[in-house]
Amino acid sequence: MPSAGLHQALLILIYVGIAVGFIGQAIPFFPSLQVVWLSILGYGLLSGFTWLSGGVFFLITLIMVVDILLDNVLVSAGARVQGTSWLALGIGLAALLVGSLLWTPLGGLAASFAAVFFVELVRLKDMQKALASMKGMAIGCGWSALARLGAICLMIGMWLAWYFFIK
Repeated sequence: MPSAGLHQALLILIYVGIAVGFIGQAIPFFPSLQVVWLSILGYGLLSGFTWLSGGVFFLITLIMVVDILLDNVLVSAGARVQGTSWLALGIGLAALLVGSLLWTPLGGLAASFAAVFFVELVRLKDMQKALASMKGMAIGCGWSALARLGAICLMIGMWLAWYFFIK
């Protein structure tokens, strides 16, 4: 068990981590879910796990994993509603990864949208349909951000219940 001063400092670090994760949700590609999850894991390691708190942490972990998977589904679904091809989505994902490594995450996002647009433009030879694919992808990104916000709020709410009511 750490000394009282170290314990308080670690708790403050955990609180800051949760706040940074929550606020960071507004930044594209910031790993907000993972930051909140790691902070909650730190709390569990600091305070000690019981069967009940371990169950709560398992549910928090499950929420994070489901939301990460849902994130990808929502972005793709938004584009697929507009008829975007799987090829365009795959090239857009590759552009996202390469662009994020070469520039910034926002540069990767821009590269992804541009790649989807150009693949669909070449495939369909119709600028309006290519723009509609980008619009669908943007709508999917919006739904994904809302789902992420909901997941983070649920994770933090469960942690607060753990913090105040489970010892």
